[in-house]
Amino acid sequence: MNLLITLFINISISLILILVAFWLPQTNTYLEKVSSYECGFDPMGSARLPFSMKFFLVAITFLLFDLEIALLLPLPWASQTSNITLMLTMALLLILILTLGLAYEWTQKGLEWVE
Repeated sequence: MNLLITLFINISISLILILVAFWLPQTNTYLEKVSSYECGFDPMGSARLPFSMKFFLVAITFLLFDLEIALLLPLPWASQTSNITLMLTMALLLILILTLGLAYEWTQKGLEWVE
């Protein structure tokens, strides 16, 4: 019974919102409003502009360290072990691998903006 009431309420609210959106008047659209907006890029220019490889490398590095946090936070629950030294060893090994990768990136001047 509760499922039927929930479905009825959800369908009713959806239909009401669709009808209200259908009967509301259209707003005036003008060129600036309907044109695409890309921050920092000219939307009317070429779509095949060269992409900065330095920006790409920094973005990939950020993504790797973001994944590190995503792997380290659930580690106590994911390891399913009561041995805390094993869990800390796994965490330190993961941090060590990523630190070595960052050091390599740094020595190869991958994080430098100026050439």
